[in-house]
Amino acid sequence: MQLFPSLLLYLILTSISLLASPIQSHSSGFTTNLIHRDSPLSPYYNPSKSYYEILRNSIHRSMTRSSHIFSSHPPTIQSPLTAVPGEYLMKISVGTPPRDFLAVADTGSDLTWIQCKPCHVCYHQNIPLFETKKSSTYKKQHCRSKACQAWQPDTSCDHKNFCRYTAQYGDGSVSRGDFSFESFTFESPSGKRFVFPNVTFGCGHYSTGNFDESFDGIVGLGNSYVSIVNQLSDTTKGRFSHCMVPLKFNVSSKISFGSKAVVSGPGVQSTPIFTKNPPIFYNLNLERVTIGGKNLEFETKNYTNKASDGNGNIIIDSGTTITFLPDKFYQKIEDAVKRIIPAKPVKGEQGLRLCYKNEKGFKEKVPTMTFHFTGADWELGGVNMMLDMKDGVLCLAMLPGDFAIFGNVQQMNYLVGYDLDAKTLSFKRTDCRHA
Repeated sequence: MQLFPSLLLYLILTSISLLASPIQSHSSGFTTNLIHRDSPLSPYYNPSKSYYEILRNSIHRSMTRSSHIFSSHPPTIQSPLTAVPGEYLMKISVGTPPRDFLAVADTGSDLTWIQCKPCHVCYHQNIPLFETKKSSTYKKQHCRSKACQAWQPDTSCDHKNFCRYTAQYGDGSVSRGDFSFESFTFESPSGKRFVFPNVTFGCGHYSTGNFDESFDGIVGLGNSYVSIVNQLSDTTKGRFSHCMVPLKFNVSSKISFGSKAVVSGPGVQSTPIFTKNPPIFYNLNLERVTIGGKNLEFETKNYTNKASDGNGNIIIDSGTTITFLPDKFYQKIEDAVKRIIPAKPVKGEQGLRLCYKNEKGFKEKVPTMTFHFTGADWELGGVNMMLDMKDGVLCLAMLPGDFAIFGNVQQMNYLVGYDLDAKTLSFKRTDCRHA
């Protein structure tokens, strides 16, 4: 199959940059680009899709993703949020010499994996699979390795006592292969390279389900021993941050690790991160939502939400586009918005329920909405609250769901930092185009 011209150019340019760029020390952390999977900056970009098609597909992926959290088959401790991948891609270079891959950066997953040769059952991807025999630094892990033991019961041993992994996802999708060590290289926006030896990752030889050619694997940023954040703890110090640019701008978002990820300066707020089962997810505590001065208490005992019992009642997730709230609470928010906005709602668009015509002066009528977390207030501006779903129609970027998830639309133009050691999440409003 022929490669897209943009993809071929991307592979050539990144290969040249890897040869020319110096390797940097890691003590001060590092920053790399995040590319929305449907952005013109992605080599997998389809120019025939309109902005509205891209947004619609993103929302549909989020609806599928949210529906598989704690599905009828309860996930094991290691299982990620869902097989439906997130929205932002991160370039990783794997092996020696390094091979470039664009993998989904996912706070709802812990294990990093790519597809490897030989692949017995694999989904199609647009670049060649990773060939371990061509890398001088590739090693399989033995069953007695610390990572293999930590990932039980989702690991097993082959006849040579090498470790095998199984990543079983909420919708029944599966990735299986060898638990391995390999050299990983990350590249800064300026072209500097940061090389890390002996990173644990999954070398997949069997991948089936809701995976597709728009990404080459997953970078696990969840809260577990095998996540990239914890594996590179000497550099990351348990910290990472992201600053996501609204999709309409043709600019890369950023993700930072270590000292580069510290959120500081005027306007910074912090809230605790709570660990629940499974511990991969980052749970915050939502106390109430204010709309136009009206307080709506988030009394989770009144909602049938298994993920929202006590502290840590909402998951913050980079891979879910919109925010999901328990049905009864979502309805309170919708009713409050309707009471404040005098205009008559129009038919919902692409599954979103509350929509209005974007007539002259409408945006000035949209009320301020603030999510009050423990010790911190997250104010939603226009870009975080309403989505331009088609010419002349704006829709509330929220939906009812079985579980509470704070999505990435609400996080856009915020610098969001995770400190796993301190168990805090810090944030401040930022123009992410210039972060």
